[in-house]
Amino acid sequence: DRELNEVREGDLLVFYNAGAYGFEMGSNYNSRLKPAQVLVSKGQTWLIGKRDSFEDLLRNQVLVL
Repeated sequence: DRELNEVREGDLLVFYNAGAYGFEMGSNYNSRLKPAQVLVSKGQTWLIGKRDSFEDLLRNQVLVL
């Protein structure tokens, strides 16, 4: 368990050593969008995966009438 300062909308959180499967095995349950993926190494950062948009969430949906 860890204590955090107050977190508000728009804040960024970093989870180091969270495991290899957290993002890949994640789901969009409750319409939660997946976050961006950022690689941090030796003081440098690279965006390696963009955060999902609401359009991404709906992209593969099929309307059935």
